[in-house]
Amino acid sequence: MDNNNQDNHNTSIQNAYEIIINEHVNLYHSLNLDSLKAIENPIKNAKKIFLTGAGRTGFMVQAATMRLMHLGYKVFVVGETTTPAITKEDLLIAVSGSGTTKSILNAAETAKKNEADLVCFTTDNSSPLAELADHTIVIPAAGKQEHGNSISQQYAGSLFEQSFLLIFDALIHYLWKQSDSSAEKLWEMHANME
Repeated sequence: MDNNNQDNHNTSIQNAYEIIINEHVNLYHSLNLDSLKAIENPIKNAKKIFLTGAGRTGFMVQAATMRLMHLGYKVFVVGETTTPAITKEDLLIAVSGSGTTKSILNAAETAKKNEADLVCFTTDNSSPLAELADHTIVIPAAGKQEHGNSISQQYAGSLFEQSFLLIFDALIHYLWKQSDSSAEKLWEMHANME
């Protein structure tokens, strides 16, 4: 049995969880939290906020959109049938580990053509998406094409996807604590037709 297969057989769920938690601790220490502070005003000043992401990242984007809605922001997921046009008073938050996903780049280009603000979350500060963005938050995680285990032992873009959710939840918590909304007030915004 080669070492790779032996390592796989010796991995417990607890060990796997510890690997993931440790990766997040290491990533946290590499984050530029000032870049997050820089997107506070674009979020607060936007008339409408649009979010876009693909694949598993897209699911994390939907979770982020829900929390912004709970805070009272007018938010939309790009591609939904009820999503309106973006204008110069709006903000697009585009999330792509590689910064090269075509559908996300198309949305970003449309936002810029319409003079909307653009915030991106990516692993690559020199990606086409980052070059278009007004504000770039670099998440120092492995991209989905990186399989060398040098940044993450997890499969594909898992660390990026998880980290985006945690980072955005931290941003949501920060914005919530700045507001005068109680948890009960936010709960009034929660879906009641589930």
